[in-house]
Amino acid sequence: MVILKKIKGSSLIETMIATVLIVIIFMVASLTLNNLFNNTIKYNTIDIETYVNKLEYQYQHQSLKLPYKETYGGWELSISQKTQAELPVILIEANHPENNRTLKRIIPF
Repeated sequence: MVILKKIKGSSLIETMIATVLIVIIFMVASLTLNNLFNNTIKYNTIDIETYVNKLEYQYQHQSLKLPYKETYGGWELSISQKTQAELPVILIEANHPENNRTLKRIIPF
């Protein structure tokens, strides 16, 4: 019969310290991922950009009258005719008052 070598085990304190370090690493990783996901959702502008594209299409095909104001998903939309460098342009603005974001699009007239 083979005699097995005795393997020295870790003490309770070493095990507790290793467990605490692993928990801290997972906690920091979890908070970082949570922050990334929250910022991705908070600053996502795909919906409003798609809606602005739709409004631009409607204006170009004469189914939208100016000046135009609307609220869409918390965004305040306005479409107006302005002059820029003495040329008439159409200005589409979308403001989100909650997180102070502004989207602007200028269409040559």
